[in-house]
This record gives sequence, structure tokens and C-alpha cells, in this order.
Amino acid sequence: MVSYIESAAGVAAGGRSGVTAMVTGAMFIVALFVAPVVGAIPAAATAPALIVVGSLMMTAIGEVDWKDPEISIPAFLTMLAIPLTFSIANGLAFGFIAYTVLKVVRGKFREVNWLVYALTLLFIARFIYLRGA
Repeated sequence: MVSYIESAAGVAAGGRSGVTAMVTGAMFIVALFVAPVVGAIPAAATAPALIVVGSLMMTAIGEVDWKDPEISIPAFLTMLAIPLTFSIANGLAFGFIAYTVLKVVRGKFREVNWLVYALTLLFIARFIYLRGA
């Protein structure tokens, strides 16, 4: 998930070539060596930075079609689940599952790409696996 978010952030910042991905990959390699030092910083010290980043990400909320429940409910569940589960992956999983279920229940299952069904099944399998762990 982090790799995707970094890639999306690079594209949003204007990086459209493979150089952006290569620089991001290089920074991840550097992060491998710096991670133990950064891990020593308590969560309370990083919380203000995360709040600022989260507030900057809130600008995308205006682009959600809140009048369409097939779009708004999964978007809302995603935004709610990320902070409550402390996981971007879990938040996205809830959004994918809700989107797929809403489309199927409303009889619009043909509008959903096969890859969304595959990801939804993988997310459900992941939750089942984690429940048993």
C-alpha cells in the first residue's frame, strides 16, 4: 500500500516518467537503513505531522459524489476505517468490499470490473486469515 501511495503522490506532484518511480524506489532502499533509528521516535512525536498530512489529504473529499450512495458509502467507510483500524490497507479493503457489495445488491454487478471482484475476494480472504491468526 505504501508503495502505491508514494507512486500516486509522485504522479500528483507532476512526476509522470519512470524517473519518479526510480527515485521513490531508491528512497525506500535508504529507508531500510534509517528505519530502526526512526522507529525509536515515539508515536506522540509524529502525531502532529500525521495530522497535517491527513488534513491536506482531505481536499479530495470534495471530488466524491456524495449524492450517489454507490460511491459515497464506500468512500465514507474507507475514510472512517483508516484511522479506526490504524491501517490504510484495512480502510481500502472496507471500501472495496462495500463498493462491490453495493453494486451486486443493486443489480449492477456487470458494471464492476473483474479485477475489483478479485481484489474484494482477496481482501475478504485476508480478513478471514487475520481473524484466525
